[in-house]
Amino acid sequence: MNNPFATALNMQRQAWEATADLAEKSQVAPDRTETVENIEVGQTPSEVVYEENKLELLHYESQTEEQHDVPILIVYALINKPYILDLQPDRSVVRTLLESGFDVYLIDWGEPSKLDRSLSLDDYVNRYIDNCVDVVRERSGQDSINILGYCMGGTKSAMYASLYPEKVKNLGLMAAGLCFAGEGGVLELWGGEEFYDPETVTETFDNVPAEFLDVGFALMDPVANNVTKYVRFYDNMEDEDFVENFARMERWLDEGIDVAGEAYEEFIRDIYQDNKLYNNELYLGDERVDVSNIDMPVLQIVAEYDHLIPPGASKPFNEVIGSDDTEVLEFATGHIGMSVSSRSHEELWPQVSEWFEERSNGTDVESEPETPEPETEDAALAEDVAGDESGTADLSDGSGLEGDVEASAETDLDDETSDLHGEDRSDEEIVERGEDDIQEEPAEPGEMNVDEEVVGEVTDEDVDAESAIESETDELTDLDGIGQAYADTLAEAGIETFDQLTDADVAELATETGISPSRIEDWIEQAERR
Repeated sequence: MNNPFATALNMQRQAWEATADLAEKSQVAPDRTETVENIEVGQTPSEVVYEENKLELLHYESQTEEQHDVPILIVYALINKPYILDLQPDRSVVRTLLESGFDVYLIDWGEPSKLDRSLSLDDYVNRYIDNCVDVVRERSGQDSINILGYCMGGTKSAMYASLYPEKVKNLGLMAAGLCFAGEGGVLELWGGEEFYDPETVTETFDNVPAEFLDVGFALMDPVANNVTKYVRFYDNMEDEDFVENFARMERWLDEGIDVAGEAYEEFIRDIYQDNKLYNNELYLGDERVDVSNIDMPVLQIVAEYDHLIPPGASKPFNEVIGSDDTEVLEFATGHIGMSVSSRSHEELWPQVSEWFEERSNGTDVESEPETPEPETEDAALAEDVAGDESGTADLSDGSGLEGDVEASAETDLDDETSDLHGEDRSDEEIVERGEDDIQEEPAEPGEMNVDEEVVGEVTDEDVDAESAIESETDELTDLDGIGQAYADTLAEAGIETFDQLTDADVAELATETGISPSRIEDWIEQAERR
């Protein structure tokens, strides 16, 4: 039994120590308050090289004397500001890539106004991202570039790579929401159509307010987000480095941005609720986002303890795309930790840099074209159709952004889908695209401020031309999930027709090609039905 006198003295001692601790913290509190209010973020030097509507394309100052041949374009999410990737000099994804010898660009989306309520995923992918990619291609002299997409930006990057595979050299997807079939965590559950109607939100607010999104994210772990972190801050108030790190994160969390209403509706409905991207059923405008066109090297960077985008919402995507060069880097951290933790920058990002570096040197697109130069105009047409299942033609020479690149930063392109989607843009079209950037009046819910013409479709004549020129190998590309890359791999294994595919031994073919047995079984079932 405890001595009651000792217990009383112990309680008194603890009270005195707490009072002394409070006095010490009170002395440093004014300095720490100033630190929190004036903390700096996003300190890596950059310049704006292109602007469109609210968007700014940042080009970062190089940190090495020589750079790799292929630049990296970072596509950020529509939620929060992108300086989480450049939070502080020693915890900056941007700076790490720069110090690894890369030429780095980043899309800062800005914050949509009420007039931007009708911006859709089609607008963001087929106009904004494509225009930025063309700027980077023009500035770098490369026909295709590296893309690194983070979170929602990764989802959009996957869409872009499927529509414009000829412009994407290597694709990095960082904590990207790509597959929602039951493994997407709490957000997938909360966003289910039986519980959540995104149209109700946008009909109420037009654009989805940052405050609305913040509450949802905070409720995913209410104790940690509303109590624990402030207790830790109090306990570490005398540690200036801790306070600075805390202040940077709090500033980023507090500076959320609204999300365009139409894009939000589409993302929740098509990606979360209907899982259309993973199921290869997604359309942007009138174009199908065929993920089998993603035939370039793909790196997925996932966080083991990510409660926003769990690994199960990302990793299965590698099984449905057309690339035979895929890799997953899974790291023991959280959604934000992969960007800002010191351990991530010591262990994870050197691996990411190495992956890109191995695929970004010695690139000579002219001397090593991905497809042979056609000898006739008819052959060129057939190869454009065969090489791009989405119906978009080649944009390899980047002539749509000619002239003084610095001057292009002052030229706004409008929010309309290009009439020459998939073709080189003329100077006249660029001027036309710069006349009207946003609507004069707020859009009604569901209204689209885009050109509704169907562009870049494959006509019956195109298909006939393709059929006349392509070999029997291309017959396999009629099956869902088989792009040209997989067709070529199967051809190397002696599988060029449906009959050969149905007669194949699944285990032997999987061993020879490296393709998963479940995928081969699915293809065989499709072939048997034909």
